[in-house]
Amino acid sequence: MNTDLINTDKNKTNTTNQAGGVAYQLSSKQALAQLVNTGTLNHTFYANAQDHLSEVLDLAKQVDSEFLAKLAIYARKHSHMKDMPVLLLAILSNRDDGKCLFELAFSQVIDNGKQLRNFVQIMRSGVTGRKSLGSLPKKMVNGWLTSANDYRYVSASIGNTPTLKDVLKMTHPKPEDARQEALFKWTLDKEFDNDNLPELVQQLLAFQADNRQPLPDVPFQLLMALPLTDEHWQQIASQGSWQMLRMNLNTFARHGVFKVAGMAERIAETLTDPQAIAKSRVFPYQLFTTWSALNEDVPEVVKDALRTAMNTALANVPSIAGNVVVAVDVSWSMSSPATGHRRGATSKLRCVDVASLFASAIYQVNPHTRIIPFNTQVLKEINQHTDKKISVAKNEDSSKSNAKTNDKSNDKTNAIDVFKTTQYLSSFLGGGTAISAPLVELNKEKADVDVMIYFSDNESWADQFTDPRPRYGSTGLMKEWEKLKKRCPNAKLICVDIQPYTSSQALERKDILNIGGFSDTVFQLIDWFCQGKLDGSHWVNEIEKIEITDKQTNKDRQVKSNVENKEEGNKKAS
Repeated sequence: MNTDLINTDKNKTNTTNQAGGVAYQLSSKQALAQLVNTGTLNHTFYANAQDHLSEVLDLAKQVDSEFLAKLAIYARKHSHMKDMPVLLLAILSNRDDGKCLFELAFSQVIDNGKQLRNFVQIMRSGVTGRKSLGSLPKKMVNGWLTSANDYRYVSASIGNTPTLKDVLKMTHPKPEDARQEALFKWTLDKEFDNDNLPELVQQLLAFQADNRQPLPDVPFQLLMALPLTDEHWQQIASQGSWQMLRMNLNTFARHGVFKVAGMAERIAETLTDPQAIAKSRVFPYQLFTTWSALNEDVPEVVKDALRTAMNTALANVPSIAGNVVVAVDVSWSMSSPATGHRRGATSKLRCVDVASLFASAIYQVNPHTRIIPFNTQVLKEINQHTDKKISVAKNEDSSKSNAKTNDKSNDKTNAIDVFKTTQYLSSFLGGGTAISAPLVELNKEKADVDVMIYFSDNESWADQFTDPRPRYGSTGLMKEWEKLKKRCPNAKLICVDIQPYTSSQALERKDILNIGGFSDTVFQLIDWFCQGKLDGSHWVNEIEKIEITDKQTNKDRQVKSNVENKEEGNKKAS
């Protein structure tokens, strides 16, 4: 009897995925982490926003409050998620044992005005059990409002549902001085003392009344509805933040900004600033989206700057030893927008683009990598890395390409391969999903594999129709992985899920890592796992390592600070 296809009871599947294929149900913590680090409360290919919300609320009941707080902080600080961390914070605020943790996690999750409005929106929606804020959440919101500097406060006024005006009407913050009183009244459309307003608000009001006045140094979104001249746009570009510049390159081209001597070079210099890139917390896929949308009027020096910025943004891409294979799911379900369908604001970037970008980035740093796009079968394989073109070959001896070095991985112009390779891989989109297909081919050729990485939505279903012995109850991926392990006992499997679902095609165990997300944290986790720095708990264990500052320590520090401030004030008065 051929025992290769026989699985023990522990390998039996215990659920079906959204596509109807057999799968393994993730643990409550792992499933919740998956949803929170990939979900945006929007529609995906197989599920709608309400499904994801219900799953999060249900899974949250199954985990302790401390894990919720740590997961909220991790998702915001490391995965740069917006909606889901705020939802967890709202859930914590309604738990008797979660209030202290809510208070500690609040400032780490609510780190700008948009997050503050998101929190108020979720609280008043009633999805977490109540439609009012409650005393502690109200206290924390008002603390944010009264402690925010002028620019941060004014930035919070951008956006609706709710508006900042709505927030103030709900929470009634008490102004700490005449300046803040005037600021709150301005927000509430009440009569205010103009002389007490912060200078930047006075400048905004003056410009709104007469655009011949100096352009105010406020978030440019507050100026968009005003009659701006090309000269105004040049000034906006001169003082714009990194993210603002990235998002408005085509707008600058339309308004003649690049025709001004030195402006293209100045913008390019900002876009390549490593500190500005790090501070912006830009996703590599955002750079890809920008690059893909550039029109022909954007100067080449700016396009080159985006390539350099991509290299900087991919600083966490690991150098992986041994024979590396990256499998990219290009099935039709990967056509879903990476951040879900949003009415009037759906991202043009698809899951297949994100998966291809991840693979291309690894390929750039590790040119010996074999990249295998697949749907129900393996498609054309990419396993040669060149600066000028994309070479496509089938089953080339990977040992030859292993001799290549990564000398050009930091070359500024080399990042263009990431863009183009990503576009090339994305062009294969279509068909069903058999996630075992790449491993089937590798096992046929008896390939030596040290690290196997999948980028997919893990919604495999076609395997069960092609498997000659489906009765043994394991997924096609696990059956093929067990075969490979007999040949390569030290091999490691990494399954990266970029859509918010709660099942996997691979079991959780020492040689297998299931993670989710589309920030560069994914690269870091891959690196640690390949180096043996992640234990059996894998990703969940990393989340649980998040430290939450002791509440009493914070209180003692605040009391000390208040005393010192009071003493300093007395000295000045005397």
